[in-house]
Amino acid sequence: MNSVLKDLQPSLVFKYFEEISQIPRGSKNEKAISDYLRNFGESLGLETIQDESLNIIIRKPATPGYENAPGVVLQGHMDMVCEKNKSTNHDFMKDPIKLRIDGDYIYATDTTLGADNGIAVAMGLAILASNDIAHPALEVLVTVDEEAGMTGAMALDGSLVKGKYILNLDSEEEGYLLVSCAGGVTALSTLPVKFVKPETPRKAYLLEIKGLLGGHSGMDIIKQRGNANKLLGRLLNSLHVDFDIAKVEGGSKNNAIPREADCVIMVNNDQIDEFLTHVKDITNTFKHELSTSDPGLEIVCSETNTPESILDSTSKNRVIKMLNLIPNAIQTMSMDIENLVESSTNLGVVRTTDSSVTFECAVRSSVKSLKEDITNRMDLLISEFGGSLQLISDYPAWEYTKGSQLEKICVEAFKNLTGKDPIIMALHAGLECGLLLDKIPHAEAISFGPNMYDVHTPNEHLSISSTENTWNYLVAILKSMK
Repeated sequence: MNSVLKDLQPSLVFKYFEEISQIPRGSKNEKAISDYLRNFGESLGLETIQDESLNIIIRKPATPGYENAPGVVLQGHMDMVCEKNKSTNHDFMKDPIKLRIDGDYIYATDTTLGADNGIAVAMGLAILASNDIAHPALEVLVTVDEEAGMTGAMALDGSLVKGKYILNLDSEEEGYLLVSCAGGVTALSTLPVKFVKPETPRKAYLLEIKGLLGGHSGMDIIKQRGNANKLLGRLLNSLHVDFDIAKVEGGSKNNAIPREADCVIMVNNDQIDEFLTHVKDITNTFKHELSTSDPGLEIVCSETNTPESILDSTSKNRVIKMLNLIPNAIQTMSMDIENLVESSTNLGVVRTTDSSVTFECAVRSSVKSLKEDITNRMDLLISEFGGSLQLISDYPAWEYTKGSQLEKICVEAFKNLTGKDPIIMALHAGLECGLLLDKIPHAEAISFGPNMYDVHTPNEHLSISSTENTWNYLVAILKSMK
């Protein structure tokens, strides 16, 4: 393998990041990466645990002089969000990530990069492999399936973790120390539908919404980018011609704001000109609304093959109503922390099957009752149409612990290293800290990481210089714990 990152510093961090980028590791496809991590720990002669869920714990003894210091847990997750555009030829089940460098940034080639959270894994491995870094007793804890529901953290036996201080390396902005995050749940609404034979003479069209930026459904929800599924719903609801729907599809992950959505519809032959004119008009309307937050929007309308079946009238109307009425985007803002989203939901995935249309949302809130309010409203809506709501992978918020000793250690190390104070903040995204602290009640946690941009999108990129700064900061924290 020709190394793309071989000349970058810190060399060990980028060496291991490049190695794990060769291993497919989408959520729920982590056996190969988990085995790699197990073999890595064992090859160093370190105590290594691979649990039934494929979570990994690798223990390294304290260096001389640090034997009496509280133990430290370096924590991240091994899975990545697998996102690409429809036109990209890449199989996330078997193809390696194709890395490239552009200035100060590392990108993948037309896919997500996996720096979320591969860079945390790489830093943990670099610490384990190094013999010149002072540190207390270490545990590198790498969980599975964080992106698709945190099931690895949920299944973890907390008694296996001995350390007192958890350094979660799953944050994406240098100079920030995260001390709190939202809880969340996946809400899956299933709407039963019926299909009938299409009428003639009608012409079939494929309507495609594309060109949106997308983004992380927690971190980027405040940017008010377009949601392709919701825009498709608005378009269908605004059509004043007689039409039928054969299918609706959009998005690929509930934790990514959907960039693309499409539907196959049939329009009366005598209303085609009116239909095409309206699509052009609604495109201009959407472009105007999103001119700042999402300027690349496109709506493509093209003739397609006549479908074998279409939704009956009742099902069609219910699908359109669901697309328009299901809660989406920011629901409430915090009154205590400026510019912090308090609760939100993202209609991330819409799928049509032989008997149903499903609507999958990522619901987030730092207030449990508000999360319940959102899902209750979803339940009221779907039950009105004879459907059902399923709640999956419910995880708790991480509540702020004021005055923690770990926060003091991390603030002091940052000041000594940079001469500046870090910014203490809460995050409207899901981190595993809340779950881990429930299972490890003796522990304290804090989260930090290097600058990453456009995570959960094919434009995801990682700052090389910020990675080096974050690595130096991590080493400084460990050294200060004597």
